[in-house]
Amino acid sequence: MKILVIGSGGREHAIAWRLAREGHQVAGAPGNPGIAQVGEIRATTDYAAAAEGMDLIVVGPEAPLVAGVVDDLRSRGLAVVGPNRQNAQLEASKIHSKGFMRRIGIPTARFERVESAEAGIDALPKFEYPVVIKADGLAAGKGVIIAQDRAEAERAIHSLGPRLVIEEFLQGEEVSFIVISDGRSCVALEATQDHKTVGDNDTGPNTGGMGAYCDGRILSSAQAGVVMDTIIEPAIRVTGFTGFLYAGLMMTAAGPKVLEFNVRLGDPETQPLMHRMSASTSFADVLMGSATGSLAGARIEWNREPSVCVVMAAAGYPGQVRTGDVITGIDDSGARVFQAGTRVGVHGLETAGGRVLGVTSSGADLPAAIASTYAAVGKIHFEGMHYRRDIGAKGLRRWGTI
Repeated sequence: MKILVIGSGGREHAIAWRLAREGHQVAGAPGNPGIAQVGEIRATTDYAAAAEGMDLIVVGPEAPLVAGVVDDLRSRGLAVVGPNRQNAQLEASKIHSKGFMRRIGIPTARFERVESAEAGIDALPKFEYPVVIKADGLAAGKGVIIAQDRAEAERAIHSLGPRLVIEEFLQGEEVSFIVISDGRSCVALEATQDHKTVGDNDTGPNTGGMGAYCDGRILSSAQAGVVMDTIIEPAIRVTGFTGFLYAGLMMTAAGPKVLEFNVRLGDPETQPLMHRMSASTSFADVLMGSATGSLAGARIEWNREPSVCVVMAAAGYPGQVRTGDVITGIDDSGARVFQAGTRVGVHGLETAGGRVLGVTSSGADLPAAIASTYAAVGKIHFEGMHYRRDIGAKGLRRWGTI
């Protein structure tokens, strides 16, 4: 098949890499230097033009989904993986998403929707601290502040507002649970665990994600069944959702609760997922099943070995990012390195965004996968680089190593 992957990040590089490994002709729009290593680059955001001659289009990022790219491409008779503009509102608006969850009974944190800073401040006495303040619209994973006291909450309201969701802080373990749907049937991917804050031990501001791992032990089959029964299947039944539905969960003592819905594969969760997916699975066939309403009976098989992805970020991220630093050591790393914020400059590959590389590797068990990934990270260099040193550590207790 000829497959177009829309996007330019590490997620899209991982998707393109996987599909190219299956023998398909891959193109990226607008793409990045990593995608150029496995396929063609169509350096445009005119996605209708880029899709000419393609058998299948996979939309990676949220912004074109929210803008209605799936509706447009489907109107041209093309097979597209992703939700329509209406269903993309589940990610585009936290206010819409939380209202949807309340309306159909999906478990989530207690919340208030507010339309002004004044209303937000008035709502604060209804919550204990810490309290969670969320911007209504898209924010590249950086629109959430956990405020420890009223002063911090008021600052968050003024910085993120005026349209906000204020919600109770949930205790538990965060899990990323992603399915692919054709509007009726769906297939779950392996549960993954993202690391959202910039610093070790979940410190510092939120980011788009500093790393993720996938080891087959994050959720039990019983827990995954509860998520499907109480969250995923009701959402798909009501909306007819197509494409990737991502439930960001908190596994609380009372069961799973939804922190957020995203309407695409996670980044960096996609990187370990694509790396760990078994060669016996035709990911292209699964994608086509979603696009054409023929997903029933599909299965995705997974390798036994866990996979870990560590994001290497540029100086200043998640704030003001410095670009143009030369990147070395990728070829010597021994890992699969998915490119995101990169470009080809006069002196070779250089940084061009906040999250630069997703260094991904596997091992016989989770400790081995973590060690392998960080050994590869240690061979890569660019000025100002930084990364978390605890990716995957939360999963070690499930392997009996802590």
